[in-house]
Order: sequence, then C-alpha cells, then structure tokens
Amino acid sequence: MIVKNIEAKVRLATILSLSSFVLALLISLSSAYFAYKQVSDSRKSIYVLQDGINPLRANRTDLELNRAAEYRAHISRFHSLFFSLIPDEQFIEAQMRQAMYLIDESGVQQYNNLKERSFFSSVLSSSAVLTIQMDSIFLDEKKRYFKYYATQRIDRKSTVTIRSLLTEGYLRDLPARSEHNPHAVLITSWKTLENIERSSVEKNQF
Repeated sequence: MIVKNIEAKVRLATILSLSSFVLALLISLSSAYFAYKQVSDSRKSIYVLQDGINPLRANRTDLELNRAAEYRAHISRFHSLFFSLIPDEQFIEAQMRQAMYLIDESGVQQYNNLKERSFFSSVLSSSAVLTIQMDSIFLDEKKRYFKYYATQRIDRKSTVTIRSLLTEGYLRDLPARSEHNPHAVLITSWKTLENIERSSVEKNQF
C-alpha cells in the first residue's frame, strides 16, 4: 500500500499504534487469566509425603460440587444416631451426645420431650432394640430444606413393631468442619411429621 500524503501517514500510524495497544492489552489480560487459573488449580491439590520422602498428589474438589451429597450424609447420620438405640444407658447417652453436635436446639427439645415421656426408660425396661432404615431424602438445596423418610424397627422380647417415620428440617452451613461435625452443617427447625405404627407381630415364644 502506497501512502500518498502526510495525513494518510498519520492516520496509518495512529491505527497501527491503537492496534498494537489493544493487542498488548489482550495478551496481558489473557496471561493474567491463565496465571490466576493455574494458581487456583494448584490450590486444589495437596502433596503428602510417603515415608517422609516421595510426594503423593491428592486432588481436592470444591466444596459446592459435593455439597448435596454431604447434606444427605449429614441428615442420614443424625437420624441414625437419634433413632438407633439398644437397651444400654451409656450407649443411649453417647448416641444422643453425638447427635446433638449435628442439630440446633430443636433436637435438644425433642430429646427432652422423649425423656419426659420416659421413652428411654421404656427402651431399657423392655430390652428393646431400635434400628432405622432410610427410605429416601427429599432435598431442596436452594432453600436448604429436607424431608427424611424412613422405616423404624422396634424389636422387643415379645413383639416386633414396624413404624413409618417422616421428619423435616432446614440446613445451615457452618464456617468450619470439626471432629464432631465433619460436614460443617447444622440441622435447624427439626420436626417429626409422622411416626405411625405400620405393623406389630408377636414373636414365637417356643
């Protein structure tokens, strides 16, 4: 291309300068983005020394990727602790103590209500063994609301009773994990919506 006058030369120089500036800016932004991404990815990996010498790489996934699974595991663990009992006072106290780390005061309130109704005393006196089998969990992750469906088996000396259990509650994230609450979740506003006897079968005494 032949430039015929000074004005055209100035225009061409301006265009070239602006193009160079925009190109340099794009390259700088791209470099900064990829550098940030690389640093961010590196933080998702930890290195563990094997025998104090060889490093092993272990990838760490983002918290939000598995949060729904952690919510379900937390809900299941709490209900298993609260509703699975044997006729042993120390065992019952240990179960309730662990369960209370996973829930707010609504769990303490239900625990106290059961104590006032002598529920735990009846478990001891009748030598009952209570087990629970989860049927399903409905989870609204956006509202952090859940419904827990389960079947409870109460095995006494003379009878086996099957009950249908339905509870509901909300979930609140905690700022840190701990030994007693590894999922960093707290169940709140917990209620038992249904606890109905489905069948009761007498055992063969012979």
